[in-house]
Amino acid sequence: MDAELARFNMVEQQVRTWDVLDDRVLDVIRRVQREHYVPEKYKDIAFADIRIPLSREADMMEPRLEARILQSLIIRAQDRVLEIGTGSGYLTACLAELADSVVSYEIDADLHTQAGYRLANDGYENISLRIGDAMELPAQLRLNEQFDIIVLTASLPMMDRRFHGVLKTDGRMFMIVGQEPAMEALLITRVGENEWAQESLFETELTPLINAKAPSSFKF
Repeated sequence: MDAELARFNMVEQQVRTWDVLDDRVLDVIRRVQREHYVPEKYKDIAFADIRIPLSREADMMEPRLEARILQSLIIRAQDRVLEIGTGSGYLTACLAELADSVVSYEIDADLHTQAGYRLANDGYENISLRIGDAMELPAQLRLNEQFDIIVLTASLPMMDRRFHGVLKTDGRMFMIVGQEPAMEALLITRVGENEWAQESLFETELTPLINAKAPSSFKF
């Protein structure tokens, strides 16, 4: 595989065509070595427009979705980021390139360890990896810990506001809410102490967050 040609084609044929035109985001997608974060048996499809299995309950998102997430958040160099679901570590690396620092939670100990190795090998020093269940946040966070940016890399079957209070005023959060076949990507902005604005971005599908609450099912 010619990695550089594959990376170029990924950016031009997948990412750009999904309306990702932000130069900072495109530069990051070109710079971060995606092939370093793909499981060995899937190296040949590292740049393909598909999801790549990481474990029984986790996937690596397709490049265009990762790029769209990065663009929607308008991440600034001084921002502090909370990522829910480290996964392969690839999106974590992209976030670290754009922001001041990243705190990333992963419930799967094996994925946590593998991502830590990959990120350290690529020289990232502004990332703090933590093991934990996102559904126990914010109790697991340090006292008064808040973030400018929050990213959920798995979907929520229904809206869960436990993450809203961890967002700083003027901060932005990306999440995907709903159940197959209708899931909605949302950008949530904290506009005041007790006020949040919500914008619908696009429809997509994503693996549910482990232990996330689901709507009650009724039987008649």
